[in-house]
Amino acid sequence: MDPLAPCPCCSGKPYTDCCQPYHQGTPARDPETLMRSRYCAFVLGDADYLQATWHPDTRPKQLALDSSPDWTSLRIVDASEQGDAGRVHFRAFYRHDGHWGCLEERSRFVRQTGQWRYFDGEATQRIHKPGRNDPCPCGSGKKFKVCCNRPS
Repeated sequence: MDPLAPCPCCSGKPYTDCCQPYHQGTPARDPETLMRSRYCAFVLGDADYLQATWHPDTRPKQLALDSSPDWTSLRIVDASEQGDAGRVHFRAFYRHDGHWGCLEERSRFVRQTGQWRYFDGEATQRIHKPGRNDPCPCGSGKKFKVCCNRPS
């Protein structure tokens, strides 16, 4: 990935100033930062980072990302932390087989030995049908009608 390209986590910052330091070993400062960097790792297919930031009590033995959809944008709905526990409610949009979808999750995070780890989450998936004037789920910041809804 071009380090100067916008970060896939939709922060608006370049990848070098956003998720790249976390992917290179800098601990995330809070649950939202970890969630953004994990979403970015899904986009980039970085299973090693995802495994490394998953709590050992709930971490899968293997993580295959080859059948992942084309993740397009992330929206953080809410994030909080209290002591060594954190929560992030997010919506991640994707394209799969020519259709838009949305994964919505309320994730739980635990700070273990000074580092935040993804613990688990309650997730739902649904087909996403954006309206013409809705923000485009590709993350461009444009309205759907002038972005991905245009005829090819």
